[in-house]
Amino acid sequence: MNITINKTTTPKAKPTDETQLGFGRIFSDHMFVMEYDEGQWHSPRIEPFADLSISPAAMVLHYGQEIFEGMKAYRTPENKIQLFRPEENFKRMNISAQRSVIPEVPVEDSLQALEELIKIDHEWIPKAEGASLYIRPFIFAADPFIGVRPSNKYYYIIFTSPVGAYYSTGLNPVSIYVEENYVRAVKGGMGYAKAGGNYAASLLGQKEAQAQKFEQVLWLDGVERKYIEEVGAMNVFFIIDNEVITPELSGSILPGITRMSVIELCRKWGMKVTERKLSADEVFDAYDKGVLNEVFGTGTAAVVSPVGVLKRGERVITINDKKIGDVSQRLYDTLTGIQYGRIADDMKWTKQLIINN
Repeated sequence: MNITINKTTTPKAKPTDETQLGFGRIFSDHMFVMEYDEGQWHSPRIEPFADLSISPAAMVLHYGQEIFEGMKAYRTPENKIQLFRPEENFKRMNISAQRSVIPEVPVEDSLQALEELIKIDHEWIPKAEGASLYIRPFIFAADPFIGVRPSNKYYYIIFTSPVGAYYSTGLNPVSIYVEENYVRAVKGGMGYAKAGGNYAASLLGQKEAQAQKFEQVLWLDGVERKYIEEVGAMNVFFIIDNEVITPELSGSILPGITRMSVIELCRKWGMKVTERKLSADEVFDAYDKGVLNEVFGTGTAAVVSPVGVLKRGERVITINDKKIGDVSQRLYDTLTGIQYGRIADDMKWTKQLIINN
C-alpha cells in the first residue's frame, strides 16, 4: 500500500508515571485510517488521533456490523520494539469479517499499516515493567442507510494505547461465577467472531457476578447450559489430574491467539493437552476427587489469569488454596518472557520492528 502520512503538529504529553497507566484510558498521537466503497479499500493514511464524524444513520449504529482485534507492542530490555504473532490476529480478523459480511483486508496490508503506525508512535511504548502498547484495529459499517443489509461503506482504523497491567491485583487468582441464566453465544451464531455484540451480550452476566463479589463470569453453552465455553472475555483452561483441558472450538468460542500459544507450549513441554467438551459437573466432580489442579483464563490483555474461587449455584470451591499454580506461572513467565524479549523466542512468534529515529 501507498500510505499517506500526516503527522500531528500538536503532540500530546506522554504519561510521566508509567506505573499508573491503567488500561484503555490514554491514546497515542496517531491512527491509521482506510476507507471502503465502490467495491474496494482505498485512501490508506496515518493521521492525528481524533474524533470521527459519521452520519447518525451509519449502519453500525443501528445494526452492529463491526469487528475488532486486540494485540500489543512490547519494548525489550535492549530497547527494541516487537510484536507477538500479529499475523494471527489479522487472520482472525478476516474470519470475523467473513462472518459479518465485511470486506476482508489482506494480512500483509494490515501488517504494513500497523508497522508504519508503531514506527511513528513508538515513543508511546512504555518502558515500565509489565507495561505495553495496546493495539486496537477495527472495521465498522458507515453507510448512511436504515435497512438491514450489508453496508456499502466501511472504515478500517487502527489506534494504540499505552497500558499497564490489565488486572490491578496482578497474578493473584480471581474469583469466578458460573452463569446459568444468560448465555453469551450459540453454535451457528457470532461467538467465534471478535465482534462487539458478543461483548454486549456478556455485560448483564458480568454485572450480576460483580454484585455477588465475583470478578469474572464463566459462560456455559447456549443450548444445554451444561458445557463450559469462556470466562469473561478470555478462553479458559482446566488442569485435571495433570491433563490440560480446554473447551473445543465448536463455533461459539473465540479462537484466542494466547489460547493457541498456550496449547502449543504445553504440548512442547510434553504435557497432555485435550480440546473437548467439558461440563461444569465434571469440573466440580474433579474437585471432589481432589484432581482439579489448576484453572486459568488466557487472553491478550491479561495473558494468563489464574482462578482461585469458582461458584456455581450455592456451592463455592477454592482452587489450589487460592494460589497461582505451577503450570499457570510457567506459562505466564514464558509468554511474557518471549513477548518482552527477556527469553529466547524459539517458537518464532515475535516480529521485531526496525525503528529509524
